[in-house]
Amino acid sequence: MNDNEIKALISLLDDEDQEVVQHVETRIRQIGGQLIPYLETEWEGSFNASLQKRIEELIHDLQYQSVLERMQAWKNGGAMDLLEGLWVVATYQYPDLSLEKLRQDLEQLYYEVWVEVKADMHPVDQVRALNNVFFNKLKFAANTKHFHSPANSMINQVLESRRGNPISLCVIYMLIANKIGLPIYGVNLPNLFVLTYKAPAGVQFYINVFNRGLVFSKNDIDHYIAQLNLKQSDIFYQPCSNLDIIRRMLRNLTLSFEKNGDAERVKEVERMLDFIKDDEDSLPLSDYSQKS
Repeated sequence: MNDNEIKALISLLDDEDQEVVQHVETRIRQIGGQLIPYLETEWEGSFNASLQKRIEELIHDLQYQSVLERMQAWKNGGAMDLLEGLWVVATYQYPDLSLEKLRQDLEQLYYEVWVEVKADMHPVDQVRALNNVFFNKLKFAANTKHFHSPANSMINQVLESRRGNPISLCVIYMLIANKIGLPIYGVNLPNLFVLTYKAPAGVQFYINVFNRGLVFSKNDIDHYIAQLNLKQSDIFYQPCSNLDIIRRMLRNLTLSFEKNGDAERVKEVERMLDFIKDDEDSLPLSDYSQKS
């Protein structure tokens, strides 16, 4: 369709015949996200509140469909780039967010850290040096005041506010650490996402980024799991995949919207989760305890 045909189609959204309107909406959804700029122009030029609401709903549906397509493409591509997965999640609420801008923001954080963390340091000293920059210089911290806010699952918001939940703080910390060559990975603990430093030489310990980078041991995890009356499992000790991380972030987002009473967004995020769920995905971990 050319510009004139698209504009003529969109103008029919204001038709008095509801069958015509329904047909036009179906056709717009079939064409897809390329029509969003035309819809936005129509919205800006309209003084009809009901038409504006109809256009807003159409734009949201088209943007949401794009998120689902990106999510599926990311998974089908092997889920290799964690930042891309985080970007896809964030485009659910920030459809115009630039992946390249996120890369640039993380690159800047990397430059702040790499001068302080030396390759010849002991692993624990490397983590302490990284902690010093991450928490004291860059001012990242736990968002305990608004723990259930959906913003905690949006990487652009966390990068801007420097406040996040356990998993969002961990992924930013991990992305920086990996860029400077540290073997740091995510670990799926119940109610608390943490990191592990796991070197090929056999050195392994754990990092609680939500508690300002506290270093702890396998024995601490043993005690933690025992307190929760859970059976020990490798998932609580070993690195998890990028897919595991994005699934957990989406579960957190679902619970955030549940807390806000936003049932429609809960359904939409659950559908996003379905697009990347495996049949073996039987342990629905999140960063929220049952009490919270």
